[in-house]
Formats: sequence, C-alpha cells, structure tokens
Amino acid sequence: MAIIQTGSLELDSRSDTELKGGNTSSFTQVTFPTPFPAGSKVNVIPMVQTFNGQETPGIRIAEVTPQGFLIRFNELVGGGKALSDGRHITETVGWIATTV
Repeated sequence: MAIIQTGSLELDSRSDTELKGGNTSSFTQVTFPTPFPAGSKVNVIPMVQTFNGQETPGIRIAEVTPQGFLIRFNELVGGGKALSDGRHITETVGWIATTV
C-alpha cells in the first residue's frame, strides 16, 4: 500500500540558470513532515501553484530520499544555453510524495 504526503513551500531563484547536471549547490532542502520508512523508494511530483513571474520557472528536484528532497527553479535551457537569466520571483510550489 502506498504512503502519500503532501506539502507546499514558497520558492524563488536568486541564482543563474544552472547548466551543469548534478550541481545542487543552489537547491532548497525540503524535509517530509514524517519520514517515509527506511529503504522506501519515493516519487515526488512538484507543481507551481501561482503565476507571479512572467518567465517560465522550470522545476528541478534532486536527491529524493525517505527523509526529503532538494528543489529549485531552473529557468528554461535550450541547446545547452540558458534562455533567461535564471532569477525568478517567489512562487508557491505544491508537492506530493508517494512510495512506489
């Protein structure tokens, strides 16, 4: 039986668009209200809930564990080049996390 948790956070981006995979230094840590059982495989689905900024805030998540995950806005990249400056105003991001 799947275990489900939900939450939301206020997220912005004050960093340039990240062009190198794996660099999570500008990500924000999200901790689940209750950790999932040890060894759980967890899926996280985030979605922007507001429309405060005109640029498209791509959402990237990383390092999903039973305790939480990392998240950031990373505005659009095309052909290996940033299509904007990467900075984004505060938006509300909702998320749902579930065990597989």
